[in-house]
Amino acid sequence: MTRIVGLWKRFRGFAAHRRVQLALSIRVTIAALASLLLAQLLQLPLPLWAVLTAVIVTQMSVGRSLKATFDYLAGTVGGAIYGGAIGVLISYTNEIALLAGLAVAVAPLALLAAINPRFSVAPITAIIVVLIPTMTHATAISSAVDRVIEVALGGFTGFFVSFLLLPANAHPLVAAAAARTLEQMARALGELLAGLRNGLDVDALHRIQDGIGQALEQLNVVGDEAERERSARLAVGADTGPLLRTLLRLRHDLVMIGRAAASPLPDAVTMRLEAPLGHVGAEFAEYLRASAAALRAGQGPAALDAVGSALEAYGAEVAALRRDGVTRGLTDDAAERFFALGFALEQMHNNFKDLGRVVAEWAEPGKKPAEATVSPINPG
Repeated sequence: MTRIVGLWKRFRGFAAHRRVQLALSIRVTIAALASLLLAQLLQLPLPLWAVLTAVIVTQMSVGRSLKATFDYLAGTVGGAIYGGAIGVLISYTNEIALLAGLAVAVAPLALLAAINPRFSVAPITAIIVVLIPTMTHATAISSAVDRVIEVALGGFTGFFVSFLLLPANAHPLVAAAAARTLEQMARALGELLAGLRNGLDVDALHRIQDGIGQALEQLNVVGDEAERERSARLAVGADTGPLLRTLLRLRHDLVMIGRAAASPLPDAVTMRLEAPLGHVGAEFAEYLRASAAALRAGQGPAALDAVGSALEAYGAEVAALRRDGVTRGLTDDAAERFFALGFALEQMHNNFKDLGRVVAEWAEPGKKPAEATVSPINPG
């Protein structure tokens, strides 16, 4: 009995952690079964294509399913029309004629699919339309019509299952992806600021920046799905544009910091700035992590007071360095990186204010905490 209880608890934990993936597997299974039953009820020649289409278009979110459905239908209709025309114009009286017809059917559609990925299924459909009549007694036109009907049935079945059964809107996925990106930025900031003391090799710098770039690319994909849902009035949520643009600006700030950290600053500067810069790095990273947690929980933004105080202390030490004449002894390269760092931190602080406003827009009603007053900062 104790073992059964333990297994049940582990299963519940797994189900809670993989809730989105489990919901997708259920939707895919139901879509496959429903499309097969409908295809058999309508006595379609090849129910296989209806089932395959339903599985393909049933995606993680409703927005992605909507795009997959229309893209698959567009490619299928285009491939069916073109393949059917080739079947009518070319008579497959022998093997050479069949090979020629297949080449004429595939080559242009393969080029079209390479130019526009939404037509990636068009060459496959054309192949089916051209070859099926050689295996059955169907004509090219009837083969084309059958393919369109089967794919349309599977496509709409998959979409309606995605919309009606355990629907997963893209907006929560956007918030989760944005939270992961912010946490990645927090980790990257610590590594970049450490480079001001020890320097960063080119490979490490590229690894950090490329990782953030890939996270933003994935976020843009999910953001497009969310906007597609909003445009089709399938979901209601905050505009994803401001969130994506704010994270992109924060990425640019990290790029500037990375350039400043390409090699260590002189010892005379790092000794004076080590404590205030470490404080800035800790508070900036904590604000990024707090913003990530707020997006996940649907809560309002974290206060910026600690970030402002840390940046103010850093600015005071920078001003003291300039009064003491330390900056006059810097080489042109070191001076450029030193002042670029201050500018990047100030820009990042300004972008934090935009991030706070965006997080407030994504907060659920009743979860918006009172925002703290942010003091004006002048770090240099």
